[in-house]
Amino acid sequence: MTPTLDRDRPKAAYLHIPFCRRRCYYCDFPVSVVGDQARGENSGAIAQYVEMLCQEIELAVELTALDKAVPIQPLETIFFGGGTPSLLSVAQLDRILQTLEHKFGIAANAEISIEIDPGTFDLPQIQGYRAAGVNRVSLGVQAFQPELLALCGRTHSVADVYAAVELIHQAQMVNFSLDLISGLPHQTLDQWQASIEAAIALAPKHLSCYDLIVEPVTAFGRQYQPGDQPLPSDTSAAEMYRLAQQLLSAAGYEHYEVSNYAQPGFQCRHNRVYWKNQPFYGFGMGAASYLQGQRFTRPRKTREYYEWVKAQKSNLFSSPSTSSFQDLLLDTLMLGFRLAEGLSLVELAQQFGKPSLDKICHSLQSHCAQGWVEVGGVEWEAIAQLPLEALPPEARIKLSDPEGFLFSNQVLADLFAELE
Repeated sequence: MTPTLDRDRPKAAYLHIPFCRRRCYYCDFPVSVVGDQARGENSGAIAQYVEMLCQEIELAVELTALDKAVPIQPLETIFFGGGTPSLLSVAQLDRILQTLEHKFGIAANAEISIEIDPGTFDLPQIQGYRAAGVNRVSLGVQAFQPELLALCGRTHSVADVYAAVELIHQAQMVNFSLDLISGLPHQTLDQWQASIEAAIALAPKHLSCYDLIVEPVTAFGRQYQPGDQPLPSDTSAAEMYRLAQQLLSAAGYEHYEVSNYAQPGFQCRHNRVYWKNQPFYGFGMGAASYLQGQRFTRPRKTREYYEWVKAQKSNLFSSPSTSSFQDLLLDTLMLGFRLAEGLSLVELAQQFGKPSLDKICHSLQSHCAQGWVEVGGVEWEAIAQLPLEALPPEARIKLSDPEGFLFSNQVLADLFAELE
């Protein structure tokens, strides 16, 4: 069967700002290193990039196959990621937002997020971001130990973290998030606990706790082999994950996604678009868009990106990476299982057919017995016997927390093997 695709135009946009003072040793994102002094209008490289980014946004048109009767949707979420977007001046950020407003419109209650690094902004700058429309910031902390920050190649100090949070409070930016990384070389469980407790003490509305992934092309990838010392063992990494879940849940944070925690009402709306496998625009070097089940990726290097934008005449979504029925199903499962709420059985059956749902549930039965997979709103044995119209709307399937999340790679590998 042909899966039911989301025919709405995207209501989310990601803007990639690639500039960094230096490249962190774990980073494999498309970035451009500009040094400690380059920022805003005093950097010709940043100014040129903003010009090209706005040009790309202005040129963007939809897929020609998209129903012309469906109106353009005002953007409900906008996310400035990087890189270090806080190297943008207020005027540069405002220009990008004005370009988006002109092209698509921005909803009155839109969530507008920006990633910022300690030591890269001052009070007038963050006040200016807020005046331009930014209402959520994500602060890249990573660790509260000076030795771990240095080991990662971070440019900020622990003192910079506290100074940055004070500026965020002074600017009355209520919705702010902190990023932490576990599984770093030489990192101990006690250090990880200290970082979490320090983060909780700062009372962010949201916390992202990422487990280090050693990518081959990074400095860490050249130094370390996954699973070998001085990286924590798999057992230690699992202990760090469970500890974060325990401490943050006890502090009132909802573990709403594999790596993300939020106080009630402060989940990241933009990232939920990805996890729900909904359409979105991506603009900038290396950015990806997702429309009508098709993914579109921009060049990852600056020169190639500039040449690509200059060569465009109209349709920036004309060379997709096409997705098959199988690709769409596997993407939906992989992303949906990242959420604590899991996936709706009714929506899965409506989009991919009841036989696909039955096969999914059959393949997950052993993991349900292990306690890694849970089903709610319906008895497990009844799913295969009930027709689609008889499935209760509240019926959902999800990974358990924390064990199901911890073993999600194994659950998904077994599921994908059977579905393929």
